[in-house]
Amino acid sequence: MKAKLKNGIAISLLPQIILVKWLAGHPDWVEKYYSEGIYPPIAKSLRLLFGWIPFSVGDLLYLTLGILATRYIYKNFQSIRRKPLFLLRDVVMVFSIIYFVFHLFWGMNYHRLPLTDKLKISAEYEQEELIAFTEHLISEANRYHIQITQDSLAPVNLTQSTRKIFDGSRNGYTALEEKYPFFTYKRPSVKKSLFSLPLTYMGYGGYLNPFTNEAQVNSKIPSFRLMTISAHEIGHQLGYSAEDATNFIGFLASKSNPDINYRYGSCHHALAYCLSDVFSRDEAQFERLYEKLNPGIQENYQQLRDFWAKYENPTEPVFKSIFNTFLKANNQQQGIESYNYVVGLLIGYHQKYGF
Repeated sequence: MKAKLKNGIAISLLPQIILVKWLAGHPDWVEKYYSEGIYPPIAKSLRLLFGWIPFSVGDLLYLTLGILATRYIYKNFQSIRRKPLFLLRDVVMVFSIIYFVFHLFWGMNYHRLPLTDKLKISAEYEQEELIAFTEHLISEANRYHIQITQDSLAPVNLTQSTRKIFDGSRNGYTALEEKYPFFTYKRPSVKKSLFSLPLTYMGYGGYLNPFTNEAQVNSKIPSFRLMTISAHEIGHQLGYSAEDATNFIGFLASKSNPDINYRYGSCHHALAYCLSDVFSRDEAQFERLYEKLNPGIQENYQQLRDFWAKYENPTEPVFKSIFNTFLKANNQQQGIESYNYVVGLLIGYHQKYGF
């Protein structure tokens, strides 16, 4: 590539950043022209292109780029030492290309209208509303748990393959789209991440690859939690970037699923956020509510705690901090804490529509 072209691509990064920041101030435009206009055909095309491949193309893409970058530095180390500005220019050029493709393929969704506007609900709630809703979820979870296990003491242990769990997640969206056409999900592409072990050590359940539109799921996580995680990542594929929004969409899709195991998983996952919120406000209330859960449900929570404790390591907070910074840089001011804001969406939706 000629030097002038490299310089031009590198310099284009600045106007790109300015344009994105300007568009971020007009979420109604982003919603209409990007999230509901340009993005859906791009996403469907990417899933059509890569979805049929049984392994993660996006993970291989990241691995290949990492190898090529390492190889480039190794082969050109002496030249880099003599002319470090040329390396800086090349790095900025590559970042400029990635920045453009990221925002074109998916990233502008960070600046769309919030889901509360679309559903016409409020995410504000009082402690009394939190307690009442948590009790409702406990009742639902206990009911589903008994129907599945026929024994209040037995935890839910699923025997479905990971592939069947991913495929089944789509059924929740099929049911959901009858009420909300904007949740229509076509051309599925949900896959085991090739980096499931590293993701586990980093403390992540999955991610969306914005360059291939593949939903990457950490396949090591206990199966009853995989259901809502896969539904969460599908929410990202539909163009919802905010983590609280995709947590909520994943819950709603799983709760709408005809398979009772998904409905149990939706309540189990949502309860974790609600109980955590209760604990932060009133530990005595938390203890009272937690004791209302069937012992088998409590055992499922213990299985999750044991799972994450097994992989706990000193690097996890570092990766969480990096992701926290990334989210804040992309219009999610609460950073990684935004996952917990799903509680407000759950309560607001339940009060207006029920479930």
